[in-house]
Amino acid sequence: MQKILGYLRKAVHEFDLLQDGDVVAVGVSGGKDSLVLLQGLALLRRFIGIDYTLKAITLDPGFGGVRTDYSKVARMCRELGVEFIQKDTDIGTIVFDIRHEPHPCSLCAKMRRGALHDTAKEHGCNKVALGHHFDDVVETFMMNLFIEGRLGCFAPKNYLSIKDLWVIRPLVFAPEAQVRRVANKLELPVTKSRCPADGNTKREEMKQWLAQREREDHGFKLRMFGALRRAGLDGWGYRTVSKKGDNTRELAKDFVKKNSSPTN
Repeated sequence: MQKILGYLRKAVHEFDLLQDGDVVAVGVSGGKDSLVLLQGLALLRRFIGIDYTLKAITLDPGFGGVRTDYSKVARMCRELGVEFIQKDTDIGTIVFDIRHEPHPCSLCAKMRRGALHDTAKEHGCNKVALGHHFDDVVETFMMNLFIEGRLGCFAPKNYLSIKDLWVIRPLVFAPEAQVRRVANKLELPVTKSRCPADGNTKREEMKQWLAQREREDHGFKLRMFGALRRAGLDGWGYRTVSKKGDNTRELAKDFVKKNSSPTN
């Protein structure tokens, strides 16, 4: 967990993600990423010197008309001293059973974002924290390039003026392999998604393609991440850049040497 805390602290300082008095809604899907984010932010507030409050919000899409049991996630929140909020929705029914969307991910994500933002506002939050990690950044950057023909990515933080909410992504420096190891080591209550499209998406295709590229060309993903940052797209620019290079070196040491392997 120490490495995850280091990645979180780096992102918080690099992108100015948290301030005193923030009430942060952590979007907790039940997956490994959001659970590690919640665990990390709960621990980080003990020593980072920023006074913020956490609330965990879980949306149940009701895939297949079945409600998911999040009782273990609720118990984890109680142990961390974090308020747990569950919002039951009919998103799954609307997307798959009523509209029969041939490409459901876009609509589902849009509806889930809207429900998460509304729930966060209802509970007095001014920020929403999402569990996107390093690999998500690279995958999104490459998907935008190859599928949409544009340069761009989601931002490490962005302001939603219509909702008066900040969306922050504190895990963006953490490689997925490290997130997975921490989730397994801490035996976090990972809840399997009931989504019918799970594992059969364009993102999964890109994930597998990037994994193959990484096996053939060690450090490929890191270089793509560095390109995004050096270009300064969508708020990803470095705060300071010197002639000796940027802080990609620090990330490279952790990612290439410790968080990558031929099996990842």
